[in-house]
Amino acid sequence: MNIPPASTPVACDMSTAQDTVEERLREYRRLFDRHLAGRERTGQGIRFLLRAEAGVEEWVRDLAVREKACCAFFAFEVSVEGEHVVWECAVSDDDNARAVLEEFYRLPEDAIY
Repeated sequence: MNIPPASTPVACDMSTAQDTVEERLREYRRLFDRHLAGRERTGQGIRFLLRAEAGVEEWVRDLAVREKACCAFFAFEVSVEGEHVVWECAVSDDDNARAVLEEFYRLPEDAIY
């Protein structure tokens, strides 16, 4: 995974995004509510495991591209391993970046209604 250098600003800029923050969060809620199979911390960051059902891989890849566009300090990798779409996320060795990564890790908790 190509993790951005620590000099990369820890900022999220959705000014050119086609969706709003609220719409993006609702999309995460739908994704995690319907497809999340697990999550874990890794040596480099975090990993979401999603059921590899029809359209999930494309959905996750699209979300990863949109997240990278607004949060350049993130690194993402999406792969398929058996019955799971694996979404790996990491940030540089920066306290602020790690705090945002921790918020990202907790997104599924926010997805529970």
